[in-house]
Amino acid sequence: MTSIVIPAHNEAAVVGRLLKQLISDANPDEFDVIVIANGCTDDTAEQAASAGPEVRVLSIPVASKRAALDAGDQAAQSFPRVYLDADVELGSSDIRALRDALGRPGVLAAAPQRELALADRPLLVRCYYDVWTRLPEVRNGLFGRGVIAVNAAGHRRIRELPPALADDLAVSLEFKPAERAIVERARVLVHPPRTTADLIRRRVRAAVSVAQLEDGAHEDGTARTKPGDLLQIVRTDTRMLPRVAIFLGIAVVARVRARRAIKRRDYSTWLRDESSRR
Repeated sequence: MTSIVIPAHNEAAVVGRLLKQLISDANPDEFDVIVIANGCTDDTAEQAASAGPEVRVLSIPVASKRAALDAGDQAAQSFPRVYLDADVELGSSDIRALRDALGRPGVLAAAPQRELALADRPLLVRCYYDVWTRLPEVRNGLFGRGVIAVNAAGHRRIRELPPALADDLAVSLEFKPAERAIVERARVLVHPPRTTADLIRRRVRAAVSVAQLEDGAHEDGTARTKPGDLLQIVRTDTRMLPRVAIFLGIAVVARVRARRAIKRRDYSTWLRDESSRR
């Protein structure tokens, strides 16, 4: 049995979409699916429960992803264990592929290949992600996918991590490249922001998150974008130059806006993108 832990704060609009794909062709007792509705003011818990008896729903009063993950860990019955954001899409075959990867010698953590739903996004959003997805750390890291799977040994590595805004980045940095796997046979559909303003909000949160990690246990490496990475993208394809310029512009705006929170060490304000949940 594979335990699947899904923290969900006001995710009524999307949690059913995920659960339907996740359990539609699951075998009996194959998955232990736990949705933790945390601090919800909508009917997230009801929507999750309506997916069927295969889904266990827990409700906690505080709106906290960390508290939800802790509650899910306490309720989970087995390994491998998959931590899954409620606003992404993947199916049971993808979970199986992640499970299989965690059985390889030396692999402690795994994540699926990332697909982005960009068809109807504005030009600036599409340009940003076209560059972002080409960055080496983005291609090879576990973060930015909404899905991280660990086996028992991998779980021991991460269970005492301090709270962090970028919890997926913090987890990714705990594992050496040889200890983590990006699984070709697994795919997750990620929904990016629908507006440039919401993209900048996300990037402000990312900038604050990186500063938090550098302020704590991961000062030696936080997967920051290096100038050389951008130069290599342009060298490989000179047509990418305008998109790299857009990427840099959005990154600069986000870092400038993040300075106040970083100066105050405000690492708790969650700048949530609502547009991608519509």
